[in-house]
Amino acid sequence: MLDQTRPGPRTKTQRRPQDPARTRAAILEAASSLLAKDGPEGLSVSQVAQLAGVNRGTAYQHFQTREQLLEATTAWVSENLRRAVFGDGSSVHAVAPSDPQWVVERMAGFAMENPELGRAWLFEVLSSSQPASDPFWHHYKTLFEKFARSDRAQPGIDTEVHSVIMLIGTFLWPVFVRSRARTARERQELVQRFTNEMLRLSLSGTMRPEEFPELQAKMPQVAAAKKPRR
Repeated sequence: MLDQTRPGPRTKTQRRPQDPARTRAAILEAASSLLAKDGPEGLSVSQVAQLAGVNRGTAYQHFQTREQLLEATTAWVSENLRRAVFGDGSSVHAVAPSDPQWVVERMAGFAMENPELGRAWLFEVLSSSQPASDPFWHHYKTLFEKFARSDRAQPGIDTEVHSVIMLIGTFLWPVFVRSRARTARERQELVQRFTNEMLRLSLSGTMRPEEFPELQAKMPQVAAAKKPRR
């Protein structure tokens, strides 16, 4: 007869150790949902723990303060944005994105799919005293600075101002779209309109059009005249 007073063999579930990386990812995913819904003010470690389905004490082991959680969530969103736009590679090798249309379209697409989250992320980055620590900002601005130093760019570009203008336009455009588009097709058409205009402005301002003949061919309304260097 089995001795009921002695503990039986431990099950696989009981023996399985916790996966800290998976727990952290679940917490950050839940935090991003709250960040999109309620903004930075609505973020708290206890609420995030409840939404993520983890013990509150476990959540505090990963993030002891709300500030730590907000900083980590912002970086997590930024890394997802960086991967959505630039892929999985972590190094910045190119002088500039080989296809500017690719970058603009994917930025606009991410903004359309994550409108509230994108705006919350952008606010945190722009209000930060060290925006260069943000993964996407660092990657995007580094690429743009390399492009601005190349022969393919117009002279005198203020890369920081231009980067801010591009990001503000990209992540506020969904506000305009939401009030006018009812279907997925209409939203996609407005994303394409935004992409085309950003590229047209770039061809007229930051890029030397003759260096981008394929892109210029897609924009017949852009004058082909070469702007003289000063």
